Amino acid sequence: MEQKKVFVSGCYDMLHSGHVAFFEEASQHGHLYVGIGSDKTIFELKARKPFNNENERLYMVKALKTVKDAWINQGNGLIDFLEEIKRLRPDVFFVNNDGHSTLKEQLCRELGVKYVISKRIPHDNLPVRSTTALREECRIPYRIDLAGGWLDQPNVSGLYPGPVLTISIEPDYDFNDRSGMSTSSRKKAIELWQVDIPAGNREVLARTLFCYENPPGAVYISGSQDALGIVLPGLNRLNYSGDYWPSTIEKNLDNDVLDWLEAHLWLVPLYPRCKQYDVLSKTNLTADGARRLSEAADGCWNAIAEKDIKKFGEAMRKSFEAQVAMYPNMVNRDILDAFRQYKGHVDGWKLSGAGGGGYLIFASEYPVENSIQIRIRR
Repeated sequence: MEQKKVFVSGCYDMLHSGHVAFFEEASQHGHLYVGIGSDKTIFELKARKPFNNENERLYMVKALKTVKDAWINQGNGLIDFLEEIKRLRPDVFFVNNDGHSTLKEQLCRELGVKYVISKRIPHDNLPVRSTTALREECRIPYRIDLAGGWLDQPNVSGLYPGPVLTISIEPDYDFNDRSGMSTSSRKKAIELWQVDIPAGNREVLARTLFCYENPPGAVYISGSQDALGIVLPGLNRLNYSGDYWPSTIEKNLDNDVLDWLEAHLWLVPLYPRCKQYDVLSKTNLTADGARRLSEAADGCWNAIAEKDIKKFGEAMRKSFEAQVAMYPNMVNRDILDAFRQYKGHVDGWKLSGAGGGGYLIFASEYPVENSIQIRIRR
């Protein structure tokens, strides 16, 4: 009986036991073929160079006994292996849970390839390893905006004041660049502070980061929710009323509330927004739209305090719908199709950041298939 062909694709930088265990698990489904992201692709997706160049990475992967063959993918972006997978015609495409993407899953459906997601189980007596953890540790958080996004822009909160809700999240995953996780602000924070937020007044530090990212003469002013969301731990309510900086800030550092949020938030990778993405075209800013956004964010804050998943999900969804009504370019057909796969199984949903790609964020009482979860900075 002919052995099935299994395909995996990734960076595989700083090869470690987690990679080897992943390859061993994949090879249980058949002969294993590995597509490796080029240096150029990794830089485009992660905004950094790999530790080992593509030739070194290819040499090490091909040396593993579980690997039948390997190559450098010739495409670009998240689906840099398109021509290679069409040529190989594998029976199985195997991915890690944090490497899952609705685009990859859709491609497999179109090609008639079985899509399998690893549970990322380490080899016996070995710790769980990731490339992110093996690099010089950078503990500067990312941020997620849960509701009210865009109210940090004066042209929105000037129409109707309201809050933006943010959480500061630990860098357990190497989130893609241009994916709505405040990666641009985080890179500026790394320039300023290297590996972690320094001691000191957190609001002063956040204002320092905001000013550093938006120097005098900047054409576009990044919203201050990015800097504040990274620097301020826990859950924060940033109240805006027509200015770039919030008029007041309310903090929630209650461990029970933060534990509840961690247990009910689920992220599904989509894809990074393209460089030509312009969310500001075709905007429809109205006082009524800003009011709907503000009221949804208020409802979200109250629902979290009550730890009510139904109200939380509904408020998150209403906030997102209010955003899209004002900024229709936040979504496209691919994104709407991805949401439709989950809507009957979750309590609420939104996109990370300004949309156009990134991560689907769900509120749900129960685990969401093919998702990852986050830890909130305390």
